[in-house]
Amino acid sequence: MSESLRHTPLYPLHQGARFTTFGNWEMPLQYSSILQEHQAVRQQVGMFDISHMGKFVLRGDGVVAALQNLVPTNLSQLQPGQAKYTVLLNAAGGIVDDLILYIDEGQVRCIVNAATTSKDWDWFQTHLPASIERIDESATQVLIALQGPAATATLSPLCDLPLGVIKAYRHTQVNLLGQPAWIARTGYTGEDGWEILVPAEVGQQLWQTLLAAGVTPCGLGARDTLRLEAAMLLYGQDMDEQTTPLEAGLNGLIDWQKPDFVGRAALLAQKQQGIERQLVGLELRGKGIARHGYPIYAGAQAVGEITSGTLSPTLGKAIALGYVFPEFAHIGRELAVQVRDRWVPAVVVPRPFYRRPRSTAKI
Repeated sequence: MSESLRHTPLYPLHQGARFTTFGNWEMPLQYSSILQEHQAVRQQVGMFDISHMGKFVLRGDGVVAALQNLVPTNLSQLQPGQAKYTVLLNAAGGIVDDLILYIDEGQVRCIVNAATTSKDWDWFQTHLPASIERIDESATQVLIALQGPAATATLSPLCDLPLGVIKAYRHTQVNLLGQPAWIARTGYTGEDGWEILVPAEVGQQLWQTLLAAGVTPCGLGARDTLRLEAAMLLYGQDMDEQTTPLEAGLNGLIDWQKPDFVGRAALLAQKQQGIERQLVGLELRGKGIARHGYPIYAGAQAVGEITSGTLSPTLGKAIALGYVFPEFAHIGRELAVQVRDRWVPAVVVPRPFYRRPRSTAKI
């Protein structure tokens, strides 16, 4: 018998939404239309129920030092209140998961992918010393992403702190609707915004308050088009345990000068020998949308495969991410994507595909 689908604490509030299955979760795909929800985030403000994501707290003396061995990023210079995007690696340098670490005094909060929550929990159980306390808040806390140029102005009246002084990739505790809450200026849309962590009952109140204030509820459909325009990778689709940060274009996460970390030897060997595939951004120059698994060609030669693709609502163009042989990865390289029985011209372009205007980046 298949495992029954799970629901977030906000599920009863998603009335009228069209649902989809994501892992073992039943989640809103869209409320109105993906296009309307996408444009709401780009132009004003939208909100997402992301309570299905894993939420861990790691606590104890030396917790940051303990995590240093598990990620390629140097965490030693981070101060309480800062956050860092990074990856967990296996011994072969493959990506176990990507996550954000939120540093505090004596503890680190980890927000991980929904589909990998159990795997990541086991990973921390296995690799962290017994002195580090591990707390799994995944089932007890609601996580809401409030995203868009009007996100700060929308959230500020509900909080007891001036949010405008909090910079991107920072987090803090506030009183929200008169209740303690944790907020972070992070997101997965390419826009300014906040991720808000509260107990389930407060989360339901917050969702209804934001809805009454005119915030557009958004589903996984818009979340995918938004993150793809920003060239943010989706774990399990754009990268996995057979993908290294060097292949995925995440070289900037690796600090080669830091002490040893899981996967370092394998990454160093790959760096010296060269990668066999490389993630690129593609813009299709003909009619058609590249989908996951579609082959990429250079002439008659198959040189790679699409991992993510969509018709960009903001740019009005078909865009995609995919892996190709490194010799075909340079900007401006003309390729083609097989879309069903047709070959659609494509060109390698810089990433991200979309950057928000500076005037809306209120940090």
